[in-house]
Amino acid sequence: MKRIILGVTGSIAAYKAADLASGLTKRGHSVTVVMTEDAQQFITPMTLQVLSKNPVVAGLYDEKESWRPGHIELADGADLLLVAPATANLVAKFANGLADDVLGAIHLATPAPVLLAPAMNGKMWKHPATQENVRRLSERGVRMIGPEEGMLACGYEGIGRLWPVEGIMDAAEEVLAEEAERRMV
Repeated sequence: MKRIILGVTGSIAAYKAADLASGLTKRGHSVTVVMTEDAQQFITPMTLQVLSKNPVVAGLYDEKESWRPGHIELADGADLLLVAPATANLVAKFANGLADDVLGAIHLATPAPVLLAPAMNGKMWKHPATQENVRRLSERGVRMIGPEEGMLACGYEGIGRLWPVEGIMDAAEEVLAEEAERRMV
């Protein structure tokens, strides 16, 4: 069983995090969902808590029972940090090392591999700033899956859709397997 932190950000695609949390749990992984404040506008923590069978973390100060900061404990114990959907805002925060929320703090503190599944308007995805942020993250070893083309929530047709849930789960397991193999060498 691998420990996966599933980051969920404020995108209409956030509802697909329910299928991800459920599917990864069914595949035998321990999933802890970490939600941004904006994500909670699209899906409730309770839904993700029930499907992941773990408490959901929604703020830096959620942990009250230990002297040790909860986000550091999560970061230290993670085998994978998966963010799906990853908005343009999240990609920019990660690329610039911002830790103004729990997900950003975990990103900076974890030695685990990071996999992002972007979902955003196609113009936002293609914007030079977003592409520069993607390049910077790639140089640091952060992996991306997607986005794919199709009908977007804004009504446009084009790139920006969240990669299919099954594909994201397969990519997560690939990254976990590669990391396990790397550690054995």
